[in-house]
Amino acid sequence: MIPQSFIQDLLNRVDIVDVVERYVPLKRAGANYVACCPFHTEKSPSFTVSQTKQFYHCFGCGAHGTAIGFMIEYSGMGFIDAVKDLAQIAGMQVPETKFEKPRNKTEEGDDLHEVMLKAAQYYRQQLKSTPRAIEYLKKRGLSGEIAKEFGIGYAPAAWQNLQAAFTDYNAKSLVAAGLVIQGDEGKRYDRFRDRIVFPIVDTRGHIIGFGGRVLDQGEPKYLNSPETALFEKGRELYGLYQGRRAIRDAGCVIVVEGYMDVVALAQHGVGYAVATLGTATTPTHVQKLLRQSEQVVFCFDGDNAGRRAAWRALENSLEQLVDGKQLSFLFLPQGEDPDTYVRQFGKDAFEKQLREAKPLSQFLLDELKSQVD
Repeated sequence: MIPQSFIQDLLNRVDIVDVVERYVPLKRAGANYVACCPFHTEKSPSFTVSQTKQFYHCFGCGAHGTAIGFMIEYSGMGFIDAVKDLAQIAGMQVPETKFEKPRNKTEEGDDLHEVMLKAAQYYRQQLKSTPRAIEYLKKRGLSGEIAKEFGIGYAPAAWQNLQAAFTDYNAKSLVAAGLVIQGDEGKRYDRFRDRIVFPIVDTRGHIIGFGGRVLDQGEPKYLNSPETALFEKGRELYGLYQGRRAIRDAGCVIVVEGYMDVVALAQHGVGYAVATLGTATTPTHVQKLLRQSEQVVFCFDGDNAGRRAAWRALENSLEQLVDGKQLSFLFLPQGEDPDTYVRQFGKDAFEKQLREAKPLSQFLLDELKSQVD
């Protein structure tokens, strides 16, 4: 629990104008600052930031709060992360309670965020020196620029590659971070081997996990980090950090099934897609998405598995819906996914499909009717 006195001191030290202006361009209007609201679509500015009163208010949608509230609403992060982010800006140290161990620290004091960053840097270097992996990405239509933007790397095929990145391969932090598996008789080996590696980034820009995709026909096709002190699959969305600005600009966020779908869409100018991480869409996912955008489109394969995934998304969305928010469902033609579709038909054709997505109410009625029939 962060003391209330610290929170108040933090709010006294930060200037909400500086905080908001990191994300939203503001214009001076008398004693206040104004902008088009980042929380709903509008043409005339109704979003006001008061330097005197240290709060923001939108006369269009009613959004209102302090600098902490803005960070939560704009970035989709939790309260504690918002406080920590602002404290870092203000040069303040967030007090830890006597019995609280920071989630990103191991018992030995190793910082798991630093461990994950070091692994990501190693995987990036391996990609640059592995023609086979580079050729795979090129065949999927991905450029070096998009690979850099998403931090895509490559984990070589050997069993203990990370020995080259970490001086102590036996450190507990490698297991705690999900990078290394402790096998029988104490033998260790890398979790990700001979895979394209996609870093999973939280709303603060920290690497918290990885997804790995085989280059050939091995199984499983996708392999995710296990749940750790940093990583909870039911809370995180791949691509949300990279796509947050495009999501704001589009007023829409697309939920797809795989990493390659997100990256391929971004490559073709559709930068407002995210993916769940090998799990069904959860209420927490929906809450995060609705904080980011007025419209959420779930885009699944048109087969039975895709329709089941869409139905679970619908079930977990109903209690999260509020006025002014819209949920839709898009099923691509049989045999297509967002990756293959956008590569074959392009951005305009994909966005035309988006505009024809079924509203939640229509999808619900169609599914209930099909069950009766």
